Amino acid sequence: MFSRRFASSASVTLLCAFFSLNILAEEGFSVENLSEPSSEMVVEEVFYSDDVAISAVRERWMLNLFFENDLFSRTDQQYTNGVRMSWVSPDIDSFVDDESLPLWMRNANRFLSPLDPVSYDHDGEVSRRMIFSLGQKMFTPDDRERTTIDPNDRPYAGWLYLGMGYHTRSLDRLNSFEVNVGIVGPAALAKEAQDFVHDIRDIERFNGWDNQLGNELGLQFVYEHKNRIFRHTIIPGWQQDFIVHGGGSLGNVATHLNTGGQYRLGHNLPGDFGTSALRPGGDNSVPMPVNGNGSNPFGFHGFVSIDGRLALHDIFLDGNTFRDSHSVEKRHLTGDLSLGFATHFDRWKISYANIWRSKQFRGQKGTHSYGSLGVSYSL
Repeated sequence: MFSRRFASSASVTLLCAFFSLNILAEEGFSVENLSEPSSEMVVEEVFYSDDVAISAVRERWMLNLFFENDLFSRTDQQYTNGVRMSWVSPDIDSFVDDESLPLWMRNANRFLSPLDPVSYDHDGEVSRRMIFSLGQKMFTPDDRERTTIDPNDRPYAGWLYLGMGYHTRSLDRLNSFEVNVGIVGPAALAKEAQDFVHDIRDIERFNGWDNQLGNELGLQFVYEHKNRIFRHTIIPGWQQDFIVHGGGSLGNVATHLNTGGQYRLGHNLPGDFGTSALRPGGDNSVPMPVNGNGSNPFGFHGFVSIDGRLALHDIFLDGNTFRDSHSVEKRHLTGDLSLGFATHFDRWKISYANIWRSKQFRGQKGTHSYGSLGVSYSL
């Protein structure tokens, strides 16, 4: 049953990616070679060894596919499934002045300049990219057979959204700002997606979807800053680093503050900012060459992450914003612990993590866990 459910959910993910690519795949971003890496970068083996490799990577589009499901933990409840496809642009010179961007986008980007981790006249190496995404999340209570509302368990809910984001990074800092617009409720098609997979694989349906949250337009502004505060070469080819993050979300879907960090240890540790999947900044994992011919040697690493959150609003627990609906009493302070493994080779990066999440609402029977699989390919 485990393998059948995995195959079905992965198929749905790939279908989402196929249709999204037809919408989002528009090329034409200009790229300009940036300065050579400093001697410190060469010693620490963080990025590249020459301008040819840098330019080759920065002219590429990147595709990210993320799949999260609690089937990895052999459960089917709470945050039960999440899929996302993101399409990352090549480097652009400026969010404001690059003429390859539409005029309306450049005008809107003028408000985002303060979010850059470095100024435009900074002498160091700076990378700016735009991100377009399509995603879906679904949430269910524990009892799949119950047809009425369980006042002691979370509501049924689905969230289908389109997103556009901006990532600006220097050697050790990354700023991510994303805007997600979508729909919560039956129009999110969470019931249909789950029923489709369950029917094909002969898995019992959830019977309470008639009680899901009502349709509501969702708007979410998300910001997160990451800072690599430590990196050390243990022996040639083996490195470790520690990346801290902090940020928040504002909107009727979720309003919260969060902070945490990730420790990584491995062979040919990539110069990205870790693995965070469906969280903001998860699209930063561009497979990067570390030698002069533009290819990426095989490498692997393990990581452990923590993330703490102060939740002020969560529509998936608090219920609909503008109408009466099922809701539960959320816990304001929650946390995640992640353990994972990632490997990269040539233009690919593949990662897997298991996440343990603390209780999110009063009366919740226990903590929750799920798996997160990510695949990145630099075109």
